[in-house]
Amino acid sequence: MKILVTGGAGFIGSHVVDAYVAAGHDVVIVDDLSTGKESNLNPRARFHRLDLRDSSLDELFAAEKPEVVNHHAAKASVRESMVEPALYADVNITGGINLLERCRKHKVSKFIYASTGGAVYGEPHYLPADEAHPVAPLDPYGVSKAAFEYYLPLYFKYHGIRYTILRYANVYGPRQDPYGEAGVVAIFTGRMLAGQQVIINGSGDQERDFVYVGDLARASVLALHKGDSGTYNIGTGVGTSINTLFAAVKHIVSSDQPEIHGPAKVGEVFKIWLSADRARQELGWQPTTDLHQGLELTADFFRTKH
Repeated sequence: MKILVTGGAGFIGSHVVDAYVAAGHDVVIVDDLSTGKESNLNPRARFHRLDLRDSSLDELFAAEKPEVVNHHAAKASVRESMVEPALYADVNITGGINLLERCRKHKVSKFIYASTGGAVYGEPHYLPADEAHPVAPLDPYGVSKAAFEYYLPLYFKYHGIRYTILRYANVYGPRQDPYGEAGVVAIFTGRMLAGQQVIINGSGDQERDFVYVGDLARASVLALHKGDSGTYNIGTGVGTSINTLFAAVKHIVSSDQPEIHGPAKVGEVFKIWLSADRARQELGWQPTTDLHQGLELTADFFRTKH
């Protein structure tokens, strides 16, 4: 099967590409390298450097003729989105619509969308949050990701493009960028290994659902043949506090860092973890990497880099 992966040079997208290649598929990567890295590219996939809003995307579709599109490319910083809401709407919604239009024109059969369970639900009314939970994002990033979800049933109804929406929990693992704003696991691990001070935002009692990137990539493989017209949380169903995470990473990397707290960040959910029961029942997916094992694998990656 020929699959086009947008954002395939990024942290998550590159692992999805690897999983597709390992499963024997023909993979094409589209990435503008604004946050992705050439070092993440799988040498067995074909790479095109391109912005999704570019008109030349049509020529790429005409040449490559993908059967499936897996859409990971996005602006993805909660804090930046609070300052640049129009940019997030332009890239995540307008860019996504341009991609869908190319899928319509060139007869793509299925569209797999990487959404966010950590941001679309807002502050949860109940935990774990399942797919029936109200969508009430607290930041423009979450709004843009949720808004694009609504286009997919329309393109199925009017153009026959099958779709699966995967709402990710907090993803961590090798290749995540520890510099600037990134996942807290990468930040803690990278800075501790470099002997730099880690600052915990707020009290550290915030809780997140940390899912290992290798487990998550399997969901995109399963979604090739399952989950049509479905929305699925991809998480562990377990909340872990930032303070607990700090202590675990500190132990794994043998750091002597003291616990220091800074101000809380605006627009961030305080506690969220996801029910993935529907993914288990309908996709046959469940996480297999526990947090300690995943943190060890992540630390090994960063040790190699350092």
